[in-house]
Formats: sequence, C-alpha cells, structure tokens
Amino acid sequence: MAVGGFCKLPDGMVVVALNLPSPDAEGSGGVRVLVHARNRARALTRLRNLGLRAVYLRGNTAPPTPDEITAVLHHPDGLIWRTAPDGEVTPPELWHPIRALFRRPTAPA
Repeated sequence: MAVGGFCKLPDGMVVVALNLPSPDAEGSGGVRVLVHARNRARALTRLRNLGLRAVYLRGNTAPPTPDEITAVLHHPDGLIWRTAPDGEVTPPELWHPIRALFRRPTAPA
C-alpha cells in the first residue's frame, strides 16, 4: 500500500501521485511517482505493468501539487518520479522518466 492521492483534471483525465519505498538496495528514503492516465485504475495498471505489483491507492491523503501536475502533463510518457521529500529544506530534485528508476547502475570495469 502506498501513501498518495489523485487529482481529476477538467478533461476527465487524472494525475495520480504515490510515495513508494525506494527500489535501491540501501532502501534509504522513497520515491514520489506521478502517473497521468484516463482514470485511477488505469494509472495503477500502468505501474503494475512495470513490475510494481503491490501498489494500491487508498484515500487521497497526498494529492499531486499544481507543480507536479504541470510536470507530468509536459512529459511525453506521462509517468515520472523523483526522490520523496523527507522534510529537509533542500532544493527539489528534477523529475526523471520512469525508465531511470528501474535502470541498474553498471559497475566500473
């Protein structure tokens, strides 16, 4: 289960935002994932198709901010992420395409 929320847009589409645990080996912190889709069910299906099988949205406790909505609407895939804020006052990280989340770092030769 993930903390998150959604926002319905005037055209009927939705933007879903989820805070998920980090997929890296250290497990430090988490990531904020944004999905633009026709409805909430389709947004979650897009994440499940990427291998995030245990993703559910219960309630609307952390909906996307206007800046987050703008970011995901301007991305061609409509599926982006960045590290989740942990309360520190640091400049926000840039958004990354979802492919970068699952890309494994290569070991130096």
